[in-house]
Amino acid sequence: MAKEISIVIVLVIVALALTAMVVGWRARKRRQSHIAAPLAPPADLDDTDLRFSGKYVATTVAGDQLNRINVHGLGFRANCLLEVHPEGIVVSRAGSPDLWLSRSDVRGITRATWTIDRVVESNGLQVIEWNLDDTAVDSYFRMDDPETCERALDSVVGNERQSQ
Repeated sequence: MAKEISIVIVLVIVALALTAMVVGWRARKRRQSHIAAPLAPPADLDDTDLRFSGKYVATTVAGDQLNRINVHGLGFRANCLLEVHPEGIVVSRAGSPDLWLSRSDVRGITRATWTIDRVVESNGLQVIEWNLDDTAVDSYFRMDDPETCERALDSVVGNERQSQ
């Protein structure tokens, strides 16, 4: 009998924890509902050979690596492909609509060691700092060929190297 009571108590605690996580996720989405949806890539972009595969890790409020953006599908990790164009960057994420980061919206390219729920070797994450309408955000990527990708991104946005 005591064993069954212990099992019920553990199951209730697990159910409460899962409920709290869902409620917290929804509350964050409500708090961020003012954030505009990202733009889709323009249809008239020329083809590019500057394509880089990797992992999309997260998008956070600029300068706040623990404040994940949860709206518009930006809160989920995914395999990604970055396409670098003279006009901007296309971010294709598995299971989510493509994002368009126009050259005028990109504030800089940096490196980081950590962000929300991800820690890697020193400067192992690439960060694209950009403006999502009137909200400054940072998007984190773990690229398969980070040095080549970084050079391509730098050539488009003109950048001074920084790290966090």
